[in-house]
Amino acid sequence: MRNRQRGSHLGLMLLASQVFQLGLDNIPPVTLAVLGLNVFLYLFPAAPLMKACVSVQQAYWFNDWRRLLLSPLHHADDWHLYFNMVSFLWKGTKLERRLGGPWFLYLLSVFSLLTGLVYLLLEALLTELTQDQSYSMTCAVGFSGVLFGLKVLSNHYHPGGVTYVMGFPVSNRYVSWVELVLIHLTSPGTSFVGHLAGILVGLLYTSGPLKAIMKKCAGYSGTGGGYSGYQQHPPGYTASHQYPPGYTANHQYPPGYEANPTASYTGGMTEEEQIEAAIRNSLNDRGQSSQRGAPPPYGFHLSEEATAEDIRLRRLRRFDS
Repeated sequence: MRNRQRGSHLGLMLLASQVFQLGLDNIPPVTLAVLGLNVFLYLFPAAPLMKACVSVQQAYWFNDWRRLLLSPLHHADDWHLYFNMVSFLWKGTKLERRLGGPWFLYLLSVFSLLTGLVYLLLEALLTELTQDQSYSMTCAVGFSGVLFGLKVLSNHYHPGGVTYVMGFPVSNRYVSWVELVLIHLTSPGTSFVGHLAGILVGLLYTSGPLKAIMKKCAGYSGTGGGYSGYQQHPPGYTASHQYPPGYTANHQYPPGYEANPTASYTGGMTEEEQIEAAIRNSLNDRGQSSQRGAPPPYGFHLSEEATAEDIRLRRLRRFDS
């Protein structure tokens, strides 16, 4: 989430380039549809930003609850949209393949609404504790609160790993909290409470009752009666990926190709970790050169131990072998 201004369309063009470099066929349908909806509502907003953002004042005092639906799908500017959607491409692709399209769509819908509700509760609590009405009037938009919730899920399903934040290794168990503080310090325009709300919703799902409630509700509605846990791909399944802009060896794997587990070629990283590293380093390259002056990314860290060039050389050696 971000506390509301619009910029140029450079971020939008870079997002389109990123999507086509990855390949439309390589993006699961729900992830692609949600990304397309966010882009569409940026170009043709359902309401002006000041009528789409969510706050205690507007939603609770003035009874404008439709903002809970509008706020996650609207963005303050094209850079806000770009960084959120690049992050969503990575998280959405991983989680949709694990959970299956129908459950992932259900998950996104619940997370979007709950993140807004928890945000309102936290802002109301801060207003009550501090007697400062500005908390109730703070209006936020953007998908990054939901992204923090998805990050909690992703880390839950891949325990024990580490993520490099500003060059320092952080356990995946704590990385969401570290990024919450870091983004707040480096990007004052972002909504700390909105991101915190996303983390709390993610924890409600992974460690609380939310998943059980969702499964029960899905069974009652008939939409998830056949749900029997997480969907896994069959043995031998491998996804064919192209790498994002800034990665010079845009190879697709041949059909039936399976990853070589030899760590000397991959630096010990899985295929998904290499894709994530390449995306982050492409953002890092842009942040240091052609995009000077652009606002920092929302929900994304830029420093990574492995460079894009290292990944390119390793993957080329493995591909040639």
